Amino acid sequence: MVHEDYACMLNQTNIGQNNKFYVIQVAKDKKDFLCFTRWGRVGEEGQWNIDSMNKVEDVIKVFEKKFKDKTKNNWADRDNFEPAPKKYTLLEMDDDSDEEEDAVDSSTPKKELVSNDGPCNLHPRTMLMIKLIFSDDMFVNQMADISLDVKKMPLGKLSKLQIAKGLEALIDIEDAIKKKKAQERRPVGWSWAPETYFEKSEKFPRSVLMELTSKFFTLIPHNFGRSAPPVIDTVDVVQKKKEVMLTLSDIELTQSLQRDKESKGLHILQEKYDMLDCRLEYVDQTSSEFKIISEYSIACPNSRKGTLLDVWRVDRNEAKERFAAHDDIKHRKLLWHGTNVAVVAAILKAGLRIMPHSGGLVGKGIYFASEHSKSSCYVGCHYGAFEGESYLGFMFLVEVALGGESSITQADGSLTEAPSGYDSVVARGRKEPDPKKNKKLVFDENDVTVPLGKPVPQKEWFESSFAQSKYLVYKESQARIRYILKFSFV
Repeated sequence: MVHEDYACMLNQTNIGQNNKFYVIQVAKDKKDFLCFTRWGRVGEEGQWNIDSMNKVEDVIKVFEKKFKDKTKNNWADRDNFEPAPKKYTLLEMDDDSDEEEDAVDSSTPKKELVSNDGPCNLHPRTMLMIKLIFSDDMFVNQMADISLDVKKMPLGKLSKLQIAKGLEALIDIEDAIKKKKAQERRPVGWSWAPETYFEKSEKFPRSVLMELTSKFFTLIPHNFGRSAPPVIDTVDVVQKKKEVMLTLSDIELTQSLQRDKESKGLHILQEKYDMLDCRLEYVDQTSSEFKIISEYSIACPNSRKGTLLDVWRVDRNEAKERFAAHDDIKHRKLLWHGTNVAVVAAILKAGLRIMPHSGGLVGKGIYFASEHSKSSCYVGCHYGAFEGESYLGFMFLVEVALGGESSITQADGSLTEAPSGYDSVVARGRKEPDPKKNKKLVFDENDVTVPLGKPVPQKEWFESSFAQSKYLVYKESQARIRYILKFSFV
């Protein structure tokens, strides 16, 4: 067992030089106290060493000296840790004194979801779904798929503070890239202010981006294997990394739900379901409702073929009251939203959110599509034995109060709200589901359009830069999740 709180994970990335970790722990082993250290390249097991001593105060001195040597910080001052050049950085982890001594460096789930003796009233298919969206194995695989080093950021130890630091590092990189572009656009001799005067021939120092990238990968360990960590030098890459961080934030949310919930003696899957504060009602596959949804999922040609397995109606706590603020908006559509399987539990718990650092081609809002094939591209799947050996993913069908639609044909990432007089923004695609095939569903006495038709050319928008339409709302309350669908993808 780890002795008190003497355990830490250190990381250091220097672009073009190294990507390495250093673990230090104090533990009790029978009569002796041990200072365990392990170090090496991120993603590999590395080397290890054990210092064994009779007195705990002696082994603590060894621990504190190693920490000081590697970080240039005193262990007693770790709450005010200051990263030092060419030294390791302390990774913030959520502490749990009951964890095993090697938990700080473990990517192996301690237990999968198993049954207990408590009652469970869930539909059998709902039980399978809950098992999947809370699976430790799924979370670990999804983190690995986006190149995160799960050994340095183990489940149950993810820290909101560490994630926030990573996002701040990305913002610094984004600002530097924008400065670089601004300099490249300036004419010779032009300046914003005398102190910033320079000749156009001057180049933005790449070393700045290398240093900032090193900081990000130090804070958020990535597994690059034996490859050198790449420099983050474009806004597109920054945005992709932001999406990774938002996924990581939702994984942390799901883990914290499980960590903070007291057991009530119920079946473990019933307890996980109750954590969501969300009612899921299984839709019978022989019903007309299921048939409409199934038709909607196959209406559009899809290069990523998916087989619809299950549909659930979704009723999130307080969603009805929040959505009621837009009762005066009568123009509504049932639209697709695809996402990573690792964030499904967080969305069911907290709803679709506009995160502080989110964004995209149509700005900072919640994105939807009228074509299944568009949203399915954003589905992150889990490959496993939950439904045989297949890739399983989830999509949401959401009632969106669109109201007055402002149409655009070119990307505008600066948008944070619909223009005055409008309720939503639609990036018009050159094709759109045939409106002649639209059907209606009724939710809370409101007619909601379901665009079931196959995509047809839109003469009005034939010069648009968008192939398929994107629908945006910039208020979270304008979207209410109505269904969650599980697919098997090939």
